[in-house]
Amino acid sequence: METIQTEQTSTMPAQPQKAHHWLQKLVGEWIYETEALMGPDQPPVKSTGTETVRSLGGLWILAEGQGEMPCTGTATTLMTLGYDPQKQRYVGTWIGSMMTHLWIYDGELDASETVLTLHNEGPAMSGEDKMAKYKDVIEFKSDDHRVMTSYMLRDDGQWQHFMTAHYRRQQ
Repeated sequence: METIQTEQTSTMPAQPQKAHHWLQKLVGEWIYETEALMGPDQPPVKSTGTETVRSLGGLWILAEGQGEMPCTGTATTLMTLGYDPQKQRYVGTWIGSMMTHLWIYDGELDASETVLTLHNEGPAMSGEDKMAKYKDVIEFKSDDHRVMTSYMLRDDGQWQHFMTAHYRRQQ
């Protein structure tokens, strides 16, 4: 009878590192106001909502938003963010009740540790059946105020700003 050996793997749980601790600043109850550009000759559309951000083991954050979305009405969104020490990159996802695309985040924190830039790819806003590159930039203005600015990479190689959201911590 042949003996089969299996390789032992470490059962030690991952320990949060400095990059994971940065994400914990997002934990809490937030209200937000967005301003989105829907077209070149149209005024910005404003909307509001709430977001609950919780920690998952100190390694991930889960951010669930509820609010009005331009042109779609009430929507629910879910963002996950973590840090992958092997890639030395922030990673995550974003989904929303108004679309079927799963957005995959890959990002980095700036040297000042106040700005997290998350790169992703999704359906082009042009209505064409093609994908486009996007980035969401999360900047902490203070512990209780953060801003997320969203951009799309145009065909000419320039980043076009299309949305800004101000998040304020509820006391």
